[in-house]
Amino acid sequence: MKVGARTIRSRKGMAAVLLCGITVAACGSSKSASPTTAAATTAAATTAAATTAAATTAGATTAAATTAAATTAAATTAPAKTNATITVAIVDNPTMKDIEKLTPDNFTTQTGIKVNYVNLDEQTLREQVTKSVGSGAAQYDVVMIGPYEAPQFGKNGWLQDLTPFTTKDTAYDVNDLIDSVKGALSNDGKLFAVPFYGESSFVMYRKDIMDAAGIKVPEAPTWDDIAGIARKVNKPDMAGICLRGKPGWGDLGASLTTVVNTFGGTWWDAKPDGSIGKAEVNSGGFKDATNFYAQLVKDAGEKDAANASFNECLKLMQDSKAAMWYDATVAAGILESADSPIKGKLGYALAPTKATPASGWLWSWALALPAGAKNPDAAWKYMSWATSKDYIKLAGTALPGGWAAIPPGSRKSTYAIPEYKAAAASFADITLKAMTAAPIASPGTTKRPGLPGVQYVGVPEFQDVGTRCTQEISSALAGNQSVDAALGKCQDIASKASS
Repeated sequence: MKVGARTIRSRKGMAAVLLCGITVAACGSSKSASPTTAAATTAAATTAAATTAAATTAGATTAAATTAAATTAAATTAPAKTNATITVAIVDNPTMKDIEKLTPDNFTTQTGIKVNYVNLDEQTLREQVTKSVGSGAAQYDVVMIGPYEAPQFGKNGWLQDLTPFTTKDTAYDVNDLIDSVKGALSNDGKLFAVPFYGESSFVMYRKDIMDAAGIKVPEAPTWDDIAGIARKVNKPDMAGICLRGKPGWGDLGASLTTVVNTFGGTWWDAKPDGSIGKAEVNSGGFKDATNFYAQLVKDAGEKDAANASFNECLKLMQDSKAAMWYDATVAAGILESADSPIKGKLGYALAPTKATPASGWLWSWALALPAGAKNPDAAWKYMSWATSKDYIKLAGTALPGGWAAIPPGSRKSTYAIPEYKAAAASFADITLKAMTAAPIASPGTTKRPGLPGVQYVGVPEFQDVGTRCTQEISSALAGNQSVDAALGKCQDIASKASS
């Protein structure tokens, strides 16, 4: 990937930009936690989770399946046992909670390596990880990041190139990783993170609700289509649609930016050399998209939208409190899991568009190795296991949600597993279609600065600007100020980052 002259800074310069942004964002985040507190809390939670997992797997059927999968993995990788302990920072969502439960009786039993998980909400995870790797601290042995961070952090020397590890670990089969995801986690031919799961974004909707209303949802809808449907099915006890409204460039900022792109808007225009040009937050497509988004939330969205992100919308769907949801494709596996109360009641449509042929994002929650990691060999053993074919098979047999709930979108071989093909029949194909169609190189109608990206702008400045601006827009969604007032403040924030 080609990089603009100002996109990737020196280690010192980029650290200053990102760490400054963290300071501002942390001041506005009630959920930010110190690493020490988070680690201590999570260590206790991990112990409890391990006890629960051990009790749960005591059943004969589950124990047999788990033992068989663990035996297969051990036979394939044959890792030497060690007494190391590693600390892994992960995002707090259901898919990651699954691996936390499976780790003690599988990975630790096989290798002797204990894993201390630090679970953090999306915004706090990004703040803590950026601060840790940017300063060269050895706080975490493994960190969870995505396509926004991997190329920039890797280019800046904050992460280790994983290519030597994947080359030496012949059982890993790096060529089985989905090409678009692997490419998004790489820079200049170097792989800086390995995907735990990959995703795009699409619309999830209740087929039974639509059938009762006589509505057919198009497979490739426009935003006007979705808004019209949401308003028709909206009821006092069931929102017509759930949309992210929680502050954060990866929360509200992720979904809103895809709408901005397809409405013809952009955060900044790009100079010929790829650096940041003029801020365009309070005009044109950006303003139109934000007004559209805010009005749709007001007319047919969930209550308290300003505090809603992935986990909140997921629960509303599971509790039949929302008829539609625009968000990450990974959610489909949770909604269709064997233990989901709405399994089999859902339909799926591609991310809505307006002025572009496609609008879905491309993301992966992936595992990376900080440059200052104290035990890289033990860390890689964990990363290799967590993102392997064997872990996917283990998850399919051991998780209460069954095969539908495994980590999707990371490996090509996943989509050839008969059990997964059957369990994910309603969403697997459209997930891959969405990931393939994600317009990462050209997300809007004009050129963007920096590295490729859909729901983010691939420049260091975006982390701070996106977080601060979404705080203002979220405030508008809550009714505390007008959209125009919020965008006026955002324009000032974004303009300070212009070249």
